[in-house]
Amino acid sequence: MEQKLNALLAAAKAELERAQGPDQVEAARVRYLGKKGELSAVLGGMGKLPPEERRAVGEIANRVKGEVEALLADATARAQDAALDAELKGQKLDVTLPGRGRPQGRRHPVSQTLDDIVATFARLGFDVAHGPEVEVDWYNFEALNVPADHPARDMQDTFYVDGSWLPKGAGPALLRTHTSPVQIRLMQKQPPPVRAVMPGRVYRKDSDVTHTPMFHQVEGLYVDKKVTFAELKGTLDAFARAFFGAGVKTRFRPSFFPFTEPSAEVDVSCVMCAGKGCRVCKQTGWLEVLGSGMVHPNVFRHAGYAPGEVTGFAFGMGVERLAMLRYQIDDLRTMFENDARFLAQF
Repeated sequence: MEQKLNALLAAAKAELERAQGPDQVEAARVRYLGKKGELSAVLGGMGKLPPEERRAVGEIANRVKGEVEALLADATARAQDAALDAELKGQKLDVTLPGRGRPQGRRHPVSQTLDDIVATFARLGFDVAHGPEVEVDWYNFEALNVPADHPARDMQDTFYVDGSWLPKGAGPALLRTHTSPVQIRLMQKQPPPVRAVMPGRVYRKDSDVTHTPMFHQVEGLYVDKKVTFAELKGTLDAFARAFFGAGVKTRFRPSFFPFTEPSAEVDVSCVMCAGKGCRVCKQTGWLEVLGSGMVHPNVFRHAGYAPGEVTGFAFGMGVERLAMLRYQIDDLRTMFENDARFLAQF
């Protein structure tokens, strides 16, 4: 039996070395390992052997089978390579043809605008700070001098979420409606001076051509001794000229925000008509771009600062709005529809 198995192995090796193509390799496989193959017939006859011989013969048979399978794998690979070489010889390849270019991706206009805003304030000496998007009521409202009956607390504006994970008494949990909570967190862990911008996503229950439920804001804070409103105006004027162009003008209008006093809306001369008046600016020549003001003393108290010892200013702007003005986009929702034709323009 052992001699017969070794003879089968030698015959299989010789036949597979002579095999010229996949068909001949497959014929050898059937001849030796098929259901009615020669090796299968030998293995089927092991039951007739005396018990004391079966183990030794079985080990030899398994070794022979493994070697035949390895020879088949090598022969198959050689046959496939030979078939591919024959196919390529019949083809002509012009190496002078230009390659096929792949379409390049583009960074989203919101990402570009956000990075440009942060980079501009970095040149003005502002650091970057981040905070959680799931906030608690105290940081999002109370610490920012927003009383309990303020309209911004209504469910129509704010996404409230399950706050069962919060410590007892921490208050309701919500998706932050602005990045201003980061200002409180930053002041709590850092003594003045503080000068930083806070970029990030915020959430409100809005959806139309100029609003989406999720959007991006950049807020800024500068706190130190004897910080003045004039410094606020100079900082935002420098930002506007760097972002929109050297010829842009700024205008400050009195306004109201719970966390600043005095407060001001900041307008820039219309980037569409250069201040002459058009449909975009409603013939006024001005476009509102951000809100600002001097930090309210109550905000300092909640952050652990002594209002009489420091002053500061804060400002906030919507990134999507600035992107719409910069790229002349008339519908905010197109920025979130993932239309490759739209995004390829930027």
